Amino acid sequence: MEDAFARIITACGEDLNRPGLLDTPKRAAKAFEFLTHGYRQNVEDIVNNALFPSDSSEMVLVQDIEMYSMCEHHLLPFIGKCHVAYIPNGKVLGLSKIARIVDLYARRLQIQEQLTTQIAQTVMEVTESEGCGVIIEAQHMCMMMRGVEKQNSLMKTSAMLGSFRSNQPTRNEFLSLLKISR
Repeated sequence: MEDAFARIITACGEDLNRPGLLDTPKRAAKAFEFLTHGYRQNVEDIVNNALFPSDSSEMVLVQDIEMYSMCEHHLLPFIGKCHVAYIPNGKVLGLSKIARIVDLYARRLQIQEQLTTQIAQTVMEVTESEGCGVIIEAQHMCMMMRGVEKQNSLMKTSAMLGSFRSNQPTRNEFLSLLKISR
């Protein structure tokens, strides 16, 4: 990866021997490895059996989870927040595990639509919940820095599974808790 970054920098017309660029290929490779570490993780290790018995059947919502990902089309970041809710069915997931699941998929080359669905499906499968809802709100550098250069656009995506899809009151409660108007 370091050699690839060296070739990219050279192809831009830069001199790799310039003092500011001497270690850039190494730093860029290390940064890119971090930004894509979701490929080297799996759900089982992330969850690590942090499922706990619970009589609760009320909605669990984790709101405003910071999220950083990379657009698979332009290799530019998209940055935002993710909201995840589920209805427990006999067990609850450790709170930090929800944020870790978000990171697992966000730290891959992505499109926001797929990221939203992957998070919802994984939370639903891991918790065996009655339903799961995920909303992501993000700004995309590929729209802000290049192309149409729109600085104030915000993309919102949602995935509603189980009771969040089939039961309008459940969906409404989720949206109401987020203070998002329908």
